[in-house]
Amino acid sequence: MNRRDVLVAGTAGIATGAATMAAAPVDFPEPRLTFAFQAEVLLGQIQELGTIDGVRRRIVPIVGGTVAGPRLTATVLPGGADWQGIRPGDGLTRVWARYWIKTEDGTAIGIENAGIRRASAAIMQRLMSGEVVPPSAYYFRTVPQFEVGEGPYQWLNETVFVGIGARLRDRALIRIYSVM
Repeated sequence: MNRRDVLVAGTAGIATGAATMAAAPVDFPEPRLTFAFQAEVLLGQIQELGTIDGVRRRIVPIVGGTVAGPRLTATVLPGGADWQGIRPGDGLTRVWARYWIKTEDGTAIGIENAGIRRASAAIMQRLMSGEVVPPSAYYFRTVPQFEVGEGPYQWLNETVFVGIGARLRDRALIRIYSVM
């Protein structure tokens, strides 16, 4: 068998496998979102790092806040931060926040929250100047992941979440939804 025959046979096998998969009945549930909680994260003075690899870099300290929802009430602990990369031209902002919260019963929960904020140039300019802009005027979505030990909050480790954010002068509001 030469190289061409091997490639043709391999391609036929892939096509047959794809056709078999397409014909198999699959009953996927449609995902739905369920409100889990809202985090109100207090922010400190922004630290501008300059342009690195063509992207404006800055660190936004997390200095406190609260978390409230049907299954979770907690305090945001100081010491975390949001590391941002802002693309020149359109201002698309990639965010990556890392911080800890402590629940009413004393459980510590780590949060790592990555996402994107984007808008028209005019809206991004207003946001970057510190103006409060209605969150419906821009796209600010995150994908939080949690770190917690066994116990009543273990569901945070075992669920996928998405967040919708709003940037205010001295705080960020993030509404977190579980993907069911």
